[in-house]
Amino acid sequence: MSLNFFDKLSQNLIELLNDGDDYNVIIEVENKEKSFTAHSNVLKFRSSYFRRELENIQPNENNIKIIIKSSISAQIFNVILQYIYGGIVDLENSETRFIYDLIKMSLNFFDKLSQNLIELLNDGDDYNVIIEVENKEKSFTAHSNVLKFRSSYFRRELENIQPNENNIKIIIKSSISAQIFNVILQYIYGGIVDLENSETRFIYDLMLAADEFELEELNNKLETLLIETKGSWLRTHFSLVYHSIFSQNNFQKLEKFCNYIVAKYPHLIFESDDFTSLEESALVSLLKRNDLQIEEIKIWDYVIKWGIAQTSTLPTNLDDWITENFFILKTTLQQCLPHIRYFHLSSAEIVDKIKPYKKILKKKLWGDIKLHLMVPDRPIESTILPPRSVLVTELHPRAEEPEESFSTIISEEHAAEISTWIDRKTTEYTLTNIPYKFELILCGTQDGFAPQTFWNICHGHVGTVVLVKVKGTDEIIGGYNPVAWDKNTYGWIKTKDSFIFSLKNGDIQNSILSRVKTANTQYAVFNRSEDDQIKGGPHFGDFWMYSKKSNFTLDDSCFCRSYGNDYEKLIRSSSSSSSPSYFPIINYEVFKIVRKII
Repeated sequence: MSLNFFDKLSQNLIELLNDGDDYNVIIEVENKEKSFTAHSNVLKFRSSYFRRELENIQPNENNIKIIIKSSISAQIFNVILQYIYGGIVDLENSETRFIYDLIKMSLNFFDKLSQNLIELLNDGDDYNVIIEVENKEKSFTAHSNVLKFRSSYFRRELENIQPNENNIKIIIKSSISAQIFNVILQYIYGGIVDLENSETRFIYDLMLAADEFELEELNNKLETLLIETKGSWLRTHFSLVYHSIFSQNNFQKLEKFCNYIVAKYPHLIFESDDFTSLEESALVSLLKRNDLQIEEIKIWDYVIKWGIAQTSTLPTNLDDWITENFFILKTTLQQCLPHIRYFHLSSAEIVDKIKPYKKILKKKLWGDIKLHLMVPDRPIESTILPPRSVLVTELHPRAEEPEESFSTIISEEHAAEISTWIDRKTTEYTLTNIPYKFELILCGTQDGFAPQTFWNICHGHVGTVVLVKVKGTDEIIGGYNPVAWDKNTYGWIKTKDSFIFSLKNGDIQNSILSRVKTANTQYAVFNRSEDDQIKGGPHFGDFWMYSKKSNFTLDDSCFCRSYGNDYEKLIRSSSSSSSPSYFPIINYEVFKIVRKII
């Protein structure tokens, strides 16, 4: 797996060109009437012409090399430099003669941006930065003008470091492995991250390193990759992940992913041995959740436990506390206390648990708590937060691990909605009365994305739902086939009960149900021929899965019709992507729908 980040690389190098600092080359054009500044280590690795020129020119007293190209216009050469640094040539509104002149002038200069910069990294000459890693046992050479325009972290570091006698700046990052840092440099210079055969822990550590070096683009991509393809590993190493992501506060997607799990299985964090070392931001994010599955009074107990653990000077016995001790705890918990649902506690819980610590509460809040107990209908000024939903009576045993989610694409709420559509109900099923089991029979990340795999596994299965996660968006789309898939029979299947759909998810505000048209039931579902099964997967009239490369994740050949044909509604709008009809995917699942035995 290789991740490419050429757009950001191009943008950063154009910023380097336009900055005007740290240059060591001047190119004079238009009979020396115009000049441009540049950097020798970029020029020589982007153009063999400039490599030869720079080798034959002596620097002046300011250590600047001057190249004279009198016959080239400033307009032409500006485009050349934009290409050399950013790999972009903008010819919008350009006259044909200008394009012709540009072609003549550029024949000596154009190479591949990413490849050239990797060569610059690997060359080992002209460097002015050394980065020492692995407790100073390994080191890498680099160029300050590349580092500082690719990473704000390196920009700050380089500004605060004095060069040694050889004019080299040395950065020490002892805690980072050479393997990780090598990938970081490949990204910084070439915009490429090769994760082929990489273990999940390596990808996770790389994400943390990308965050540390403030490589936001790489960090975001790796975070998404872990959630979408490595969910099982994240759950297995939950405590490690949870503590590290909140210590950084830059992993919003992972925070959301983890908090969803903790809300359902709070013992994973609240009963862990390192609970009291939890970051404050992590604890607060959990306390804010309405779906945290712990009794409110136990949440209070854990908050007090965490707060006391943050200050070792507090007396062990509460009877020995003085006013100053309560003030310390109040200060420590000032971000946590507003999220306790005080007005949903019983009288006994207030008296036994809250009252002993009343001094850490605001006087007005404590007064309102007492008033609410005595006269529940009397208005109060304090905010009454809603009760947490579906409270449980006790935490799960510590040894019990959370059940693996039935799907990596949809939630139980989605399953209830699909079940409602299958039964044509006007009132939607709830989580407690879903009449069907969703039995997973195929998962792309487990079984592979070859179209032939779909036909081999799903052949003969009646009543199936196909679910697709669209790459780069929040979209989940799919189709329901009430009859059997048949890999041995070619042609259309007639049914009035099939439908296609898109599901509410993330930025997608509403689900869309699209049933097969009454007049087109003979074109509801399609069984592909044996030859076509190599590239074609499930086919529902206006929606089908296809791959020219025989792998659904390697191209953008999956398809949703941009106009209604066999089904009632469009399930993808033109705003869903730059191409509303064809799209790439990151995963898909097929479920057999089985009615529960009551």
